[in-house]
Amino acid sequence: MKFFVDTADINEIKELASTGLLDGVTTNPSLILKSGKDFIPLIEEICAVVDGPVSAEVASTDYETMWKEADKLRQIADHVAVKVPLTPDGLKVCKRLSDEGTMVNVTLCFSAAQAILAAKAGAAFISPFVGRLDDVGADGLTLIQDIVGIYDNYPNFQTEVLVASVRNPMHIVESAKIGADVVTCPANVIKQLYNHPLTDKGLAAFVEDWKKTGQSIL
Repeated sequence: MKFFVDTADINEIKELASTGLLDGVTTNPSLILKSGKDFIPLIEEICAVVDGPVSAEVASTDYETMWKEADKLRQIADHVAVKVPLTPDGLKVCKRLSDEGTMVNVTLCFSAAQAILAAKAGAAFISPFVGRLDDVGADGLTLIQDIVGIYDNYPNFQTEVLVASVRNPMHIVESAKIGADVVTCPANVIKQLYNHPLTDKGLAAFVEDWKKTGQSIL
C-alpha cells in the first residue's frame, strides 16, 4: 500500500518525506487556501521534495477551461497528477490527458458507478471519499470494497484505488485489508499509526533495564 499525505503544508511534507515512508502528495483548493501560498510555486516546491505523484487540482468546472488549467499544471513536473472532478467534463479532460500519458487523479467519487467511469476514462487514480460517506451515515469502506472488487474483475482497468477523506488509522488498516492501492490522509493520521500503549510501556521497561546494566553500546 502506498502512503500519500493530504496537505499543502511544505513543512509537513518535508518531515514525512524524511522518513522514507511517503509515496506521494495530494492537494485540493481548500488545502491551498489553508496554506496561504501561491498555488503554482507551491506545487513546484512540493515536486522538488517528493519523487512520487503530486496531485494538483484544476479550479474550473467547464471542459475548455479545465483543459487549459490541466495543460498548465502538467508542465510543472512529470510526476504531477492532474486532479479533476468526477463530472462529464472532468472525465473528458481525464480521457484526453491519459491518452497523452499524463497521470490523472479523479476526485469526489462517492459511488462504484462513478469509479467505473473513471477507469474507463483512463484515470491513474480514483479517489473515493470514505470519511465524507461515513459523515452522512453511509459505510465508506463498503464502497472501497466494491470498487476494488470491480476493478479486480477487469485486468484492463489500470486505475489505482486511492482512499481519500481518511479520518483515522482504522480507515487505513481496513483499506489495506480490502486491497486498496493507496491511502491519502492528513499527516497527523499517518503519525497515529506509530502509536500503541504497549509499545510505549515495553520501550520504557527496556530503557530502564538497560540503564541497570551500566553498559554503553557506543
